[in-house]
Amino acid sequence: MAAKQEIKYKVRKIDGTDGIEGTISLNAIQDGARYLVHRAVVAQLNKKRQGTSSTKTRSEVRGGGKKPWKQKGTGNARSGSSNSPLWNGGGAAFGPKPRSYAHKINVKERRLALTTALHHNFSKVRVVDSLSQETSGISTKITLTSLSSILDFSQPKQKKLIITDKHDKKLALSIRNVRNLKLTSANTINIIDLLETDQILVTENALKHICEVYSE
Repeated sequence: MAAKQEIKYKVRKIDGTDGIEGTISLNAIQDGARYLVHRAVVAQLNKKRQGTSSTKTRSEVRGGGKKPWKQKGTGNARSGSSNSPLWNGGGAAFGPKPRSYAHKINVKERRLALTTALHHNFSKVRVVDSLSQETSGISTKITLTSLSSILDFSQPKQKKLIITDKHDKKLALSIRNVRNLKLTSANTINIIDLLETDQILVTENALKHICEVYSE
């Protein structure tokens, strides 16, 4: 059963110094959390599938209108068409056809799964008051220098996620060529990013936006 879960967090400044403390309330479930999160993950992965694979059935393969040989007297097995699935070059039996793999998940379920995943992985989260100092210009070097006071770049294989309250074009251009560093906004956050990421940096406004939208 979903219930409001209070989480205390400490807001850091971009230079790494500690700021004020805050509290947020997230809708989260304890029992059955794995099942709900699994449903949301499968729904997102299935939605990404193309579903464009296609094969021809025996009625769609070219040719095959003529009976290959007479019914009796040849010693061969009887056959009525060269388009049979048994023949080389014949149609496919039960082959794939274009389809959609997406399956419906309720909006409330998806939101609850996301807030539950965020609640159980909040130990990865670091809250910053603002990223305005990074976005003063487009520079990868300056941006990484500023972020290194909060994020740990000593392990480049660890995935890092930055969540802002709205899309920041300058910040996106500054970090787009940095490996395992992804930028997203509070409106476009998804559950797979939360689960796969080792370090999460979120602005205070983005965190409040997530609580308002996804925990309503």
